[in-house]
Order: sequence, then C-alpha cells, then structure tokens
Amino acid sequence: MTEPISWKLRQLWKQSFFIPKPKFTAQDIPDLSGKIIIVTGGNTGIGKETVKVLLSKNAKVYMASRSQTKAEAAIADLEKETGKKAIFLELDLADLGSIKRSAETFQSTEKELHILFNSGGVMIPPMKDLTKQWYDLQFGTNALGHFYFTKLLLPTLQAAAKTSPAGTVRIVTTSSSASVLHTETDIHYDTLRPGKPRDKMGAGTLYAQSKLGNTLVARELARRYADDGIVSITLNPGNIRSDLQRNVPKFFLWIMRATMLYPTHLGAITQLYAGTAPEAADHNGKFLIPWARVGEHTKASNSPENATRLWDWLEAQIKAWEEGQPSSA
Repeated sequence: MTEPISWKLRQLWKQSFFIPKPKFTAQDIPDLSGKIIIVTGGNTGIGKETVKVLLSKNAKVYMASRSQTKAEAAIADLEKETGKKAIFLELDLADLGSIKRSAETFQSTEKELHILFNSGGVMIPPMKDLTKQWYDLQFGTNALGHFYFTKLLLPTLQAAAKTSPAGTVRIVTTSSSASVLHTETDIHYDTLRPGKPRDKMGAGTLYAQSKLGNTLVARELARRYADDGIVSITLNPGNIRSDLQRNVPKFFLWIMRATMLYPTHLGAITQLYAGTAPEAADHNGKFLIPWARVGEHTKASNSPENATRLWDWLEAQIKAWEEGQPSSA
C-alpha cells in the first residue's frame, strides 16, 4: 500500500510552496580549513553553488564532472568570485569504467575524504538514452553511478572518520520531491534495462524511481556505516532553476518557472546544512526538505527490505561488470 493522495499533496505543498524562510544560511557554516570534499555535478546548478560556498569556507574541493571544458570554465568563474580554486576530477556517472578511474585518481592523491556530495544527476532525458553499460540513463546515473562511486570512496571516508571529530564525515545524497510523490511501493527492476516494462513506465516515472533509489541507498549507507563514524543524509533540495530541467517540455517549464522554481542559490542550502552543520550529525539516515528541515518520506523509502534488496542488486551489477573487465595484470 502507498500513502493516500492527500498525504502526498500535503508533502508537495510543504516541500514546494510557501516554504519558511531558511534559518540556516551560508554564513552559519563553520570554517572548513583542512576538509577535503567532493561535489559531483559541481560545474553547474546546485552543485556549482555548493562548490562556491565550500571554497569560501576554505575547503579543498574536488569538482567531479564529466566535461573538463565546462568544469574548467566553472572553476575559473568561482575563482573570480571566491579567490579559491576548485580541482577538476573527471567523472562520468553513466559509465562504470569512468567512475572507477575517477575514484582511483582521487585516491592516488588523497588519503582522506571528509564530505561526499552526491549532487549530480539527470532528469527526463530521451528514452533512447542509456548508460555505457546499457542501464536506464536516469537510474544508471542517479542511483547506480553514485552507489559505485560512493562504494569505491568508502575507504577514504572511513580513514577520515578515524581522525576527525565525531559526526563530521558525511555522505550527502541529493534526491528530489519526485521520490516522495512516486506512487510505486518498490523499485521495478525489470525497468532498469531496455524493454517494454521500461518503455511503459516512461521518463517521468523512471526519474522518480531513480530518486527513490537515492533515498534507499542513503538510508542503507546510514545503517551500515554509522559505526564507522560516517553520517549519511538524503534530501530534497527544492524545486530549483537549473540545467536539470533542460529536457522538460517548454510549456511545462514555463509553468514551473512561474509557479514553483526557486533561485539556484537556495537549492544549495539544504545540502550544505546536511554536509556541514554541527547539528546535522544527528540526522543520520534522515530525509531533509527545503530549507534545511527534517521531512517525512514514504513507506517505500522507509522500508529496510526495499533498501537491502536494492543494495544487493547494485552490488550484483558491480560484481558482474568488474568480473567482465580485462585483467590489469
């Protein structure tokens, strides 16, 4: 059983319209000197705004992006604004090989990682678009890609947790209000590869499903790694003007901009709170909503069975792919 439509409408209202003025702002972020941080999708939108604030607080920030040209342009822009320079880290979340190379590149330079912002993603691309390994592009990028990247970086997060104040090493995963409004009770695994079930589901529902995947992985990370000193939080950043909407039909985009899209800088507030606020250390496994508030989520998202089932499926995909790779010996 899913929640009644009245509950979902209340959540939509609570998370999308007449949101209370934020109590947490960038000025509340403590000094981040000595902190090593990765932001995926950091060259545009909410990710770029997040990188800007982190740089202004003296963090060492890796901008993990697919396009070096776009990332370098963004890095130059932010250096002009902050006087600090982010570091480009090549990462294509739609390619497991690129993800592995990216993690290895980072770990060849850094031994610790204090905060991982899983902020990148895609929304409603053409149905023909798939990842390099032939997964649905949205689930493959938003859920599987971030899962693999996080899994590979866990040793550096665990190392940082051993030398850092309690609760300061964190994984912050950006989900969406779409995950709350999603009407399914679990992931439909037969829609994650090309075929009739995927075609029938459609791009919009596939997006919501991928964001449900984000919340499930984040909750399972919280359960598995709390004893290692790692805090895992997932969130809805809000309905924000960004490049994420580039595939939304123009008419619907016009309506969204007129009624429910907020400035980009507000979209960074909730994930910055999740990653840096001292009190957010108490929010392990929780779902945050705009702006920097603890919110409710669905039975599907709160289900331990759903989370472990997805985790096992993701592990199986990674294992199958790694076993199929040529030996490096």
